[in-house]
Amino acid sequence: MNKPKPLISAILNLNLHPKPLFSNPIHLMALTQTRTTHSDPPQNDAEDDVLCSNPEQTQEEQPSSPSLDETPSFVGSPGKYLTGVSRFERAWAHWTKLGRPKLIVAPMVDNSELPFRMLCRKYGAEAAYTPMLHSRIFNENPKYRSEEFTTCKEDRPLFVQFCANDPDILHEAARRVESHCDYVDINLGCPQRIARRGYYGAFLMDNLPLVKSLVEKLALNLNVPVSCKIRVFPKLEDTLKYAKMLEDAGCSLLAVHGRTRDEKDGKKFRADWNAIKAVKNELRIPVLANGNIRHMDDVQNCLEETGADGVLSAETLLENPALFAGFRTSNWVADNEKDSIDGKLDQADLVVQYLKLCEKYPVPWRMIRSHVHKMLGDWFRVQPQVREELNVQSRLTFEFLYGLVDQLRELGVQVPLHQKNDASATGNLAEVIGI
Repeated sequence: MNKPKPLISAILNLNLHPKPLFSNPIHLMALTQTRTTHSDPPQNDAEDDVLCSNPEQTQEEQPSSPSLDETPSFVGSPGKYLTGVSRFERAWAHWTKLGRPKLIVAPMVDNSELPFRMLCRKYGAEAAYTPMLHSRIFNENPKYRSEEFTTCKEDRPLFVQFCANDPDILHEAARRVESHCDYVDINLGCPQRIARRGYYGAFLMDNLPLVKSLVEKLALNLNVPVSCKIRVFPKLEDTLKYAKMLEDAGCSLLAVHGRTRDEKDGKKFRADWNAIKAVKNELRIPVLANGNIRHMDDVQNCLEETGADGVLSAETLLENPALFAGFRTSNWVADNEKDSIDGKLDQADLVVQYLKLCEKYPVPWRMIRSHVHKMLGDWFRVQPQVREELNVQSRLTFEFLYGLVDQLRELGVQVPLHQKNDASATGNLAEVIGI
């Protein structure tokens, strides 16, 4: 019923026209930070945790954002995504209403924040996840809520992802965001040590009754559907039982990372697309594939081989947010130079666009620092002394970061992004995007 489209058709159907990016951001409490200028960042003992400045608005002009410190009341009947014989039809109707997005920004701690999501959307991403939010801290800490979750009207479709190990705490957090997203997602896939210590993410795979209770709590009580993101078990039959249990508990969409909990290194371990295909064939709800997505050829191959309804990308997007618009970094064209052309876009261009979005949608400086390192990694390898200049900056400013990009260009660094040589068949994607 949901066959993937041929590559050319898939590219033609990308939402490549630039969207209006500059509406007022929605915070989970009214913004109260004092306005700071480019040259005078906020003073704080932990500078990278401070929210970056919003130079275009005075304190009086800050957007009046709705405060969600109180949980919202229901609109309609709760539990509609769990009960009734039409549950699967509802799941598909919701996915169809969203346009059945295929190209999706994966959840990344401290990295899939609003400005980065908007940059990816400009370059073809059709949906996105927030970073993983800690449900207990989200409920208890107003500053965490206001800084770690922001959105705007163009930031849809949107998955808001929480980690949790208590159904009631998760439910309270989910109620705070359900009116600002299209899915509330449960992180069941984080394999890091912090997840082990906190007892969430992939480490709940050892306690399936608890996982079931988390899904059921949301499915019975929210007005938006619940989705889940998982990793696979070493044994396929265990993965299929797990996925079916989530579907039966009320999960309306499942994203499957085709690696096990112990396979943390994506460069060392290839994701198992066959396992994702088996899950897709087993379930009656939309299934997304995660793993091994480095460029658009991988997107097409993954859709064809797994039958998945969409793909997620994480690490590759951090280096190349224009991935879904057909651009690829030089390391993925080195063996096939004749089949690629200079895309007239580079990562320095993307950094500048990202910084402009950060000026409009303030985020903690640590997120900005991380993205600059990721996007300019190839450039820093050519001029490592520029990277060191960034590393020694305890307080970042936008002037410094724009100047850093200018310095790299003045030093003659050129690391273009590439497109396939047959891009003319669908038009020059850079021109279509309008850059």
